[in-house]
Amino acid sequence: MPSFSYTARSKAGAKVQGVLEAADRRAALAALAKMGHTPVSIVPAAEARPKAAGGSRLRLERGPSMSSREVSLFTGELCDLLDAGMTLGNALNCLATLAEGTPRAPILTALRDAIVGGANFSEALAAHPKVFSPIYVNMIRAGEASGSIPSVLRRLIAHFERLQAVRSRVTSAMVYPVIVLIMGFGVGVFAVTYILPKFKTIFDQMGPDALPTMTKMLMGISGWLTRYGLFVMLAIAAGVVALRRWIKTPSGRLRWDRFLLRAPLLKGMVASSAYANFASTLQSLLENGVPVLRALAITAQTADNAVISDELLKARDRVTDGTTISGPLAAGGVFPPMLINLVSIGEQTGDLATSLGHVAKRYEAELDRNVTIFTTALEPILICVVAFVIGFIAISIMMAVLSVTSGAGVR
Repeated sequence: MPSFSYTARSKAGAKVQGVLEAADRRAALAALAKMGHTPVSIVPAAEARPKAAGGSRLRLERGPSMSSREVSLFTGELCDLLDAGMTLGNALNCLATLAEGTPRAPILTALRDAIVGGANFSEALAAHPKVFSPIYVNMIRAGEASGSIPSVLRRLIAHFERLQAVRSRVTSAMVYPVIVLIMGFGVGVFAVTYILPKFKTIFDQMGPDALPTMTKMLMGISGWLTRYGLFVMLAIAAGVVALRRWIKTPSGRLRWDRFLLRAPLLKGMVASSAYANFASTLQSLLENGVPVLRALAITAQTADNAVISDELLKARDRVTDGTTISGPLAAGGVFPPMLINLVSIGEQTGDLATSLGHVAKRYEAELDRNVTIFTTALEPILICVVAFVIGFIAISIMMAVLSVTSGAGVR
């Protein structure tokens, strides 16, 4: 029967090492559980333990990560295991074992080892700031203080599902315009650079004076694109890269997000999405007992819009202990009166979290309306633009062909 070398923690937290025989690794884990130990690592006895440990450290040094979808999946699985009666350490060990061979395995293993070593769950999560956001860590910290981690996990799941739903609405609204623009641009370039040159010999025989004005313009555009098209594409690519880098700078991000909040057709979607995310995040934090000042700071860190984030930090600076937040939020003029009034009502009734929930629902509904308006208004605009480009090319070619046939008829 195969032998396995293991490292585990006893119920008292002491480190335990040894070798046991089992049919497979799963059976070895079950044997350790019967012994009352929490496994840290278990490998076939034939493998050198230093090599296994070194491989684990190597994976961690490469910066393992988890996508937002994987974090949401992990949260749901952990909540289910805790609801089933498992301890946090055993639940994390189970998830780490199931995740072996996947990119998230090193992080889950590190979380398990930290818990077995006596660390708080929030401290273990905070060690991976690129994976677990400040709102995640602080809500877990609040759950530890109240002794209700499973309920906090359920709220986190609901919170991230709401945020994902909001982002999905905005993303889906942008898919159709992008596809239409790409297809229209591709058809136009193909016609000018491939189809039009087929007629060039005929047009050259007619002479430049015999060509209609539209055809002359089209031939000029075709020749220019043929000669400099590659440079134009490189310039566009360089411009896009430069724009993305500029947006990543603090000043660039602030100006870009301010532009989005003022751009026609876009401003309704961007603003309602930002307000819904703000209200949903702040509600989740307050419901879990996070202090208002700390909750405002975390909400500012997780805001998708730099203008909203900057205003939240300014509002936090204006807030002093014992005062409301509706006044400081209104002072900047960024948040709409409707949102401010609902927050003020929540403060007056002593139930700010519920009032923020109403704000989130209101602006999620507003986002749906703005998405509908955006797609309804943009569709005819794009059709007209594409029709103009394609129509200009077709009419220019047809006018030249008619000139040729009419000239042949006269002769």
